Amino acid sequence: MLLSLHEPPQATPKVCALFALGFRPFYLLASVFAALSVPLWVLQYSGALGHVYLAGPVWHAHEMLFGFTLAVIVGFLFTAGQNWTGLPTPTGWRLGALAALWVLARILVLTPYAMAAAAANVAFPLAAALALALPFAKAGNRRNYFFVGLLGLLAGAAGFVHLTRMGMVAMSGGLGIQLALDVVLFILAVMGGRVIPMFTNNGAPGAGAARHPWVEKASLGGVLALLAADAMGLQGGFMAALAAAAGTAHAWRWALWRPWKTLRLPLLWVLHLGYLWVPVHLGLRCLAEMGWVMPSLATHALTVGAIGGLVIGMMTRTARGHTGRPLRADRYETACYLLIALAAAVRVALPLAAPGQAVHAALASALLWSAGFGLYAVRYWPVLSRSRVDGRPG
Repeated sequence: MLLSLHEPPQATPKVCALFALGFRPFYLLASVFAALSVPLWVLQYSGALGHVYLAGPVWHAHEMLFGFTLAVIVGFLFTAGQNWTGLPTPTGWRLGALAALWVLARILVLTPYAMAAAAANVAFPLAAALALALPFAKAGNRRNYFFVGLLGLLAGAAGFVHLTRMGMVAMSGGLGIQLALDVVLFILAVMGGRVIPMFTNNGAPGAGAARHPWVEKASLGGVLALLAADAMGLQGGFMAALAAAAGTAHAWRWALWRPWKTLRLPLLWVLHLGYLWVPVHLGLRCLAEMGWVMPSLATHALTVGAIGGLVIGMMTRTARGHTGRPLRADRYETACYLLIALAAAVRVALPLAAPGQAVHAALASALLWSAGFGLYAVRYWPVLSRSRVDGRPG
């Protein structure tokens, strides 16, 4: 099985609890950063930050992908990678150094030091890829090598954004952002496809969540085809057809997981709701390629809906499981889920229904997003920074 979230049998050296396993610092940093993104955006807009290297929409897109999302992905992969191989991923000072590099990259994009910011933002995913590759290679875990390659692709996409921003490449930096979005979509599709039906059947006995090989291949293959087409700069009718086909495959995949069986279990329905935004994103992308809706709606269906929903669901579930707590969402966690779900609905549905309210929708969505992840950060700060309640390592 590709993804397993059970604890490996070996013991780990005693270290500071916050740096005992990859999910701890990166989930905390990501949630705090997500909550602070709205105030940071206001400071940029007001000019209070002075001259910065990345500003405006470029900063927003870059930081939500290479800051927030990448931190969660690395935290998850470090945690799951230890389970896949039975070997340790970075802990202690090594994990702390990687977290510090991530923080440095977030700071540098808000300074005038373009080269330093570019170097830090490319170095972080490369360092994470190397840290993941070492236990994979030692354990001979070949089936998961592609995650190392995906982190390398994210490093390349980040590098492309910075090269275009500094005028070293005469192309639009939007291509680097789009390729990073496609890579993240593929990571979500792989992770979701492995854990959501498994969690559903474990948490809702008799649910009957199923996976069919040809649907799996069509779903993942469709995302890879979109990635290749975006890399070639294809647009128009061909891309619309490709997005429609991929969206149909993902909608079928989602239905096979029988999400209606999870409506009484917030820890499960949040994952199903988050994944539902994947076919919605692909459907909106089809319409955007045909010129019928704004491309930003498709982008935010992915970023706020799919990424936000799946991230908040996985951050609560894996943090609970890996700190020895029951796999049951309380009212605070359910509130987090609802706030992020509302953020996605407002950001996408309101501009579709009333295009003149797009600015108000963006502001309301941002505040809901900030509140949802801010609540997570407050609730999980003591959970992530203290030892497991059952006394086990990790």
